[in-house]
Amino acid sequence: MSAAAGQFTVPDRLRENVLARQGEAGARWLDELPDRVAHQLTRWDLTLDRIAEPGGRLSVIGYVRRADNTPAVLKAGLVTPETAQEHAALSHWAGRGAVLLLDADPAEGFLLLERLHGDIPLRSLVEAKAMLEACGLLRRLWTRPADGHAFSSVAEHVAVRADWLREHPAAAERLDARPLVDAALRTAEDLLASGEEAFLLHGDFHHGNVMAADRAPWLAIDPQPLVGERAFDLAWLVQDRKETLAAAAGPEGAVRRRLHQLSEALEVDLDRLRGWTLFRSVAAGLAALAGGDRAGAERYLEFAGRL
Repeated sequence: MSAAAGQFTVPDRLRENVLARQGEAGARWLDELPDRVAHQLTRWDLTLDRIAEPGGRLSVIGYVRRADNTPAVLKAGLVTPETAQEHAALSHWAGRGAVLLLDADPAEGFLLLERLHGDIPLRSLVEAKAMLEACGLLRRLWTRPADGHAFSSVAEHVAVRADWLREHPAAAERLDARPLVDAALRTAEDLLASGEEAFLLHGDFHHGNVMAADRAPWLAIDPQPLVGERAFDLAWLVQDRKETLAAAAGPEGAVRRRLHQLSEALEVDLDRLRGWTLFRSVAAGLAALAGGDRAGAERYLEFAGRL
């Protein structure tokens, strides 16, 4: 069948990540995906131009055209606790700082989005310029959620991550990271006990999740929304391009400078930012190890050690 009929080969990155995360259930989801995409194309009267490669880690990205020939993107994603409220966050932002949501079938994992320049991420800019643009976007995204919202809280998210770290001590021992894990857990507990902010956060904000656009220079994509304090969200940006920090003549000093710069630029408490960066980096490192990426795990933990 033609691309317009919705037939395609599932990208390798998507297949590998879904199988690693979901096993047999993920294999069934992958097998059904082309037919489900074809059905959604018909339902929304879309024509598929091509599938983006390598695409998302938990979603297939289709460049499509609507009935009036305007370009758009069809995102068909695996519904997880992290992604289940993506549509709600995009609807809340209504295009302010983020990609515009055109239609959604969240129960089935389908989003219809405005088309951005997917081959031009914020990462393509030099670091200083990219950080400046990123800070401007975060100022727009950090808003108060509506009353009665369904977003998970930072506290709930951290509790799940912390329980996993406690229940898998062998993962930390494989990389001699027990002291770092213990420090991260203590820090997270202290931060949760004293946190009071309740902003809608992107949840996965980094240079790779910001794309060039037509109606604005840059727009955020792929939120994993949470409600909580801004320092938790900003922590993920602190560790962005950590390989560049590691290559600096004085990597510890480079990390400190980035913490200070981002803390001052967005008026976020420095100690809280450092603490959440420690927790998120350690948790990401152990998750990478569990997923078979030892090199990636070591990079996260090396960065965490410099905090």
